[in-house]
Amino acid sequence: MDSFLIFFESMPSWQKLLWIIGCMSFHLILEGVRPFFTGGYRTWRHTRTNLVFLGTTMAINASFGILTVGVFAWNAETQWGVLHWIDWDTAWELLLTIVIFDFIAQYCLHWCLHKVPFLWRLHMVHHSDTHVDVTTGTRHHPVDFVVRELFAVAAMVITGAPLAFYVFYRILTIFFTYLTHANLALPAGLNRVLGWVIVTPQMHKFHHHFEAPWTDRNYGNMLSIWYRLLGTMIDGDPREIIYGLDVADDTKSNDLAYQMGLPFQDHRQKQKP
Repeated sequence: MDSFLIFFESMPSWQKLLWIIGCMSFHLILEGVRPFFTGGYRTWRHTRTNLVFLGTTMAINASFGILTVGVFAWNAETQWGVLHWIDWDTAWELLLTIVIFDFIAQYCLHWCLHKVPFLWRLHMVHHSDTHVDVTTGTRHHPVDFVVRELFAVAAMVITGAPLAFYVFYRILTIFFTYLTHANLALPAGLNRVLGWVIVTPQMHKFHHHFEAPWTDRNYGNMLSIWYRLLGTMIDGDPREIIYGLDVADDTKSNDLAYQMGLPFQDHRQKQKP
């Protein structure tokens, strides 16, 4: 276990980049083999727009590196955080860290992005994609992603997790981010079994429907247990899903300038029901 943690603690940036490319490529291949929706998912304009947002996401993540190092140092010095107050086996502490991070930095964050008006404006960019696929996973307005990083910092403080745990968690979220957004049709039985534990692509498709109440359900990234515990799960016929937003111009889904300015436009006459 020690060698496992040392690997992630000292993981260089090029390996993290390789992991991002590998996860995206893997799910792109799966989309080609078993696509759920067909037509319009491989246009260069759509891919280019989402890759630009991936670039801003990676830049912001790198810029938060200094802050995260400071948080880890503070946690170690003050012995603050859940992991400093328990004495479990390392594997169980890692599992607990992942669960807490998933709840705070994914589910709670996502709930706030939908329920706080200003945050929802930022998050509209993610939901305005009319052809949700692997590349949609990292389609976030830059300010939206700053908010995401702040929630991750809060989870660091609460857990008192070491750097290796945090890096492992981020590696997991990259895989699940691309999995849940993939235009992938899992076999019905496999989707049903996996759905009891993790968020599947079909479960997350409902979240990207163009209007409420589906838009405001199925928050989360990795663990689906939060849906059931907090009553925010919805299911139905995924063939009825229409991607996009009823408060945005779907014809400009791939217009980068429009998307960057979307949170700051006047939506007073087009609020979500």
